[in-house]
Amino acid sequence: QVQLEESGGGLVQAGGSLRLSCAASGRTFSSYNMGWFRQAPGKEREFVAFINWRGAGTAYGDSVKGRFTISRDNARNRVYLQMNSLKPEDTAVYYCAANVEWGSWSPLGSWGQGTPVTVSS
Repeated sequence: QVQLEESGGGLVQAGGSLRLSCAASGRTFSSYNMGWFRQAPGKEREFVAFINWRGAGTAYGDSVKGRFTISRDNARNRVYLQMNSLKPEDTAVYYCAANVEWGSWSPLGSWGQGTPVTVSS
């Protein structure tokens, strides 16, 4: 199991950008597919982005395609989410998760505690 800690959230105006970071502890990080999810108040958790263990394969939720980019740095045990053209509907707590299953986007491993993102109109 890896332990995960997100950072980089905050308040931004619509149209702005933020970069989220997820720091992982543990020597097995580079073997895990990773993902970002989000949960807005009163809503269910939503899949945002996936990256495979090598960083060679990515996938995105329909609502963020073309605006968000997931990346990873296995040497630094980091996963990133670059968020551009932010909209008020992107407001949520963002979580990174380990051992995300390709296709189903089911997170089978650890979760971080989340970092809040608020987009003002």
